[in-house]
Amino acid sequence: MKANSGQAGGSESVLVIGAGVIGIGCAHYLAKSGFDVTVIDRSSIASACSRSNLGLICPSHVLPLTEPGAIATALRSFFDPSAPFRVRPRLSPAFCNWMWQFARRCNRSQMLRAAVHLKAILDSSINEYRQIVSEQGNDFEWQDSGLLYVLETDSGMREFAKRNRLLTEEFGVAAQRVEGKELSDFDSAIRPDLAGAFYYEGDAFARPELVNTCWSRSLAQRGVAFVENCKLDAVEIRRGQVTGVQTSKGMMRAGRFVFATGAWSIELSSQLGCRIPIEPGKGYSITLERPRSCPRYPMLFPERGVGVTPFENGYRLGSMMEFTGFDTSIPDARIRQLRESANPYLVEPATGQVQESWYGWRPMTWDSLPIIGRVPRLENAYLATGHNMLGLSLAAGTGKLIAEIVQEQTTHIDAAAFSPARF
Repeated sequence: MKANSGQAGGSESVLVIGAGVIGIGCAHYLAKSGFDVTVIDRSSIASACSRSNLGLICPSHVLPLTEPGAIATALRSFFDPSAPFRVRPRLSPAFCNWMWQFARRCNRSQMLRAAVHLKAILDSSINEYRQIVSEQGNDFEWQDSGLLYVLETDSGMREFAKRNRLLTEEFGVAAQRVEGKELSDFDSAIRPDLAGAFYYEGDAFARPELVNTCWSRSLAQRGVAFVENCKLDAVEIRRGQVTGVQTSKGMMRAGRFVFATGAWSIELSSQLGCRIPIEPGKGYSITLERPRSCPRYPMLFPERGVGVTPFENGYRLGSMMEFTGFDTSIPDARIRQLRESANPYLVEPATGQVQESWYGWRPMTWDSLPIIGRVPRLENAYLATGHNMLGLSLAAGTGKLIAEIVQEQTTHIDAAAFSPARF
């Protein structure tokens, strides 16, 4: 029986709380495994952080945010409101503890340990996506194009070459080096006076709005129910099991419950009786009309903390990372900064008509790993959250893991590092 208001769900029913791309991914694999699945969301389908990001599906993003030097960068940002990676100090015990735990992990050994697990789920996820695209058709604007990291300066090239060498030696993820004089031939939208780039051909991208709408529509056609504008108010627990959730549309019951609530997951810690140490990491994007000289490839500009992704009907500038709490503003200075940061790299300046300005709260964990697995002390509740900056990249792999964990199967990759019990 479907999860529904006021009725008892059967043991084969699953209620997924959260209709972002992670919740959609979980619904896909649970439905594929034969469960009756209902997905609810406090707003509309994938209207939050899943919506207008850069759309990268990127196995090259092996290294976590907890890199050596990240804390020094964060401390400098206290005094620089324009820093691409910015922390605004807050007198919050939870935030101070989160930053302390994050700082403890900003060393080489912890970085490499986390990267092993990130690589496994990144590789899994892109393989699953390719299978989905082959089965459902390419309504996502999916492109196996690769990803360019473009550097403005010679010092930037030297620093990134160290990173690429680490990725190659430790993880077998190697890039093609593109010298500055070759950039225009590689992509004519890139300015010819830059130092160079590194090209990771194994990456892909899609338009995230289309991923969300087309994927959820396909699931609805296969019987998955989506209930929008349905806010979770309380979790009902009896004898070590979730028996239902009280929502703005009434009580909903099911046999199992998957909480895929992104940055809002921290609100569930007390109700589920477990630690969910997530902080919202705010990012921005602007979507512009497509210029005459539009990039062929998605690109990241590491020296500026900004990237650009081309779509069929426009292109998007985005990124940045702000630890400013649940701030809902879109400062004009940040939008202006997105344009100005991209201009040194592009032949045609980013001056086109803005189709959309957007922000989203990324669910950041202090060890840079997602939280995927059964809630400790609850037999039928599961978390699928904390995907940091990689929600779209990891959605398919996460969904497959959740379906395996719910069925108590051997997981296709080692999931122990993602367990909620690690906190």
